Amino acid sequence: MRLSPYLAFAKKSFLSKSAYRFDHFMGILNTLMRIFIYWGIYLALYNGKSEVDGITMTMVTTNFILSMGLSAVFCVNDYYLPNRIQNGSIANELLLPVNIHGRMLADNLGNALFQLVFHFTPAVIISVLVMGIHAPASFSMLVLFLFSALLGYGVLWTISFVLQMLAFWLLNVWSIMTIKNVFVNVLSGSMIPLWFMPEWMQGVIAFTPFSSIYFTPVQIYLGQLSFPEIIKGFGVQIVWILLFIFLGQILWKQGQKKLVVQGG
Repeated sequence: MRLSPYLAFAKKSFLSKSAYRFDHFMGILNTLMRIFIYWGIYLALYNGKSEVDGITMTMVTTNFILSMGLSAVFCVNDYYLPNRIQNGSIANELLLPVNIHGRMLADNLGNALFQLVFHFTPAVIISVLVMGIHAPASFSMLVLFLFSALLGYGVLWTISFVLQMLAFWLLNVWSIMTIKNVFVNVLSGSMIPLWFMPEWMQGVIAFTPFSSIYFTPVQIYLGQLSFPEIIKGFGVQIVWILLFIFLGQILWKQGQKKLVVQGG
């Protein structure tokens, strides 16, 4: 498979985002506002205490700065396929000499790169200067954090990939995507660090893909996981990615048959 067409799609996505400068500044402001709002909430909850149940305010701050920063980068287009199915342009997409799933991913990666450079980096720098953040446990942990974050993006994208396939059977997937976003926000640890969840709930969340999106990378960054636990975390992330790709491919094949019936 030639990569050049997909690189061109990613470049186009990146450049299209850079054309809207006002939107670029509003994106930075949005990320900063979310980070500072949560910082204020946790400052009030800690009420001057240095730590709660062994979790310091700096650890909490590090968690939501990294999680919300990454959530700005992990801006997945949940409606790429549904929009094309609704307006009929999916037929033209299928005629192109490229894999449509590769094109979907390339479009998102171009957007993610833009978000990383122009939203994540400025917002995190400002947040760190104002609030402070834990330094990575070590350089090796920083590298492993970046790799885990990349896998976390893969988990999030493949979840969206599966749910987008439901557009072949549903008139509107907005409600499903909204529910998915709620689960991601609550169970990934970005809004409420999973340290504060009851033990039984942490056990339940461990059997879902959501904690591996943001919380696993943050734990690696803070040095809370041993090397065997990190390898296990990578394995969990990879298994979820492969599982969702497999499920998405099944739905894709069945959905194409449904699309032919509707158009025939």
